[in-house]
Amino acid sequence: MAETINMPKLGFDMAEGTLVRWVKKVGETVNKGEVLAEIETDKATVEVESSASGVVRKLLVDEGAVVPVNTPIAVVGSADENIEEITSQAGQTSKVERQPAASDLKPAPIETSTVHGQPSMLRASPLAKKMARERSLDLSRVQGTGPGGRIVRRDVEAAISGQPSAVSGKIPSTVHRPSSVSDETIPQTKLRQAIARRMAEAKASIPHFYVTHEYKMDSLLEVRRQLNNALPEDEKISVNDFILKAAALTLRQFPNLNASLDGNSVLRHGGVNIGVAVAVEGGLLTVVCKQADVKPVRQIASEVKAMVERARQGKVRQEDIEGSTFSISNMGMYDVENFAAIINPPEAAILAVGSARQVPVVVGADSIPFGDDVRPELGIGWRMKATISVDHRLSDGVEAARFMQALAVYLEEPVRLLV
Repeated sequence: MAETINMPKLGFDMAEGTLVRWVKKVGETVNKGEVLAEIETDKATVEVESSASGVVRKLLVDEGAVVPVNTPIAVVGSADENIEEITSQAGQTSKVERQPAASDLKPAPIETSTVHGQPSMLRASPLAKKMARERSLDLSRVQGTGPGGRIVRRDVEAAISGQPSAVSGKIPSTVHRPSSVSDETIPQTKLRQAIARRMAEAKASIPHFYVTHEYKMDSLLEVRRQLNNALPEDEKISVNDFILKAAALTLRQFPNLNASLDGNSVLRHGGVNIGVAVAVEGGLLTVVCKQADVKPVRQIASEVKAMVERARQGKVRQEDIEGSTFSISNMGMYDVENFAAIINPPEAAILAVGSARQVPVVVGADSIPFGDDVRPELGIGWRMKATISVDHRLSDGVEAARFMQALAVYLEEPVRLLV
């Protein structure tokens, strides 16, 4: 029997999405779980998978259309069945408006460039591609300054403003004094607008409080070193993977922190789904490791690495970014000692992780009896600070402090994370 495929709702605050491209055309066969289309939300470009198997009988919206969530976008069924009734019903709710912006312009050849007469794929962020389409800019003439030579927003902006370094990629041979520049107004991306809206609402409506704890990381770093020595390069485990697993196990003991406020009730989530904040072009995106408490660290590392890569390429899947019950924001790679994060609603808490640092420590202080005439010795140890931000409507300071203490058991005795 024919089925309609709807515009998915990705996140509790998503209201609509732009259908960027149909991957499957009318008459083509599609299997359940196969990518049917690409949509752009205010967070990312997401691949929409078909919820049914069969033949694509009808596409209900055009490319470039802004579509409200849960609106029918396609009909999938058998090749010879009558779909008139289901198409008519779907058409009643599929009246959407087409964006008159980038898709109405003659697109420049931004997807490929020519190398020795042969087409070659360009590496560019989704935002850079969109900006180039809107301005009919040929990206093959733009030098990328992002990771691996990827073209990012600043490269497109530089090319549009006529800065020669953005096109040639050459570094000036002489150093010049910086000259004064005039003010400029840059429109915010959809992602940055969404972040601004959600964080303002979260900070204004959620009574945050914060608890910071310092962790001994010597044992965990040594265990990680030994594991990574035995693993292939593409399977290395990060410190954040261990922290994610440790937080998931700790949350089992503190269900109020793995919860959401539901009116006057508290919804304690059965699954521990950890959201991981990822820096992408134009802002942050959270990918979600589902059931992290029951997965081994190595599996967590593999899944998170794949989701992060898709997020940075602008090709996240629906399941990558939905369903988080607790979040972690790790800025350790940026040499940040300590910071506090804003809660990602409707979650109850978020853990902000700083850098693991070598610092002076008192050696053997825990074993020195009080009052004994013993001179403690100074040494060097690895320490890491983390701060949990908690919704005071769902928990309190004592519970948060106990959570941070319990987290220390896993981080400071990392063998517990491997059994």
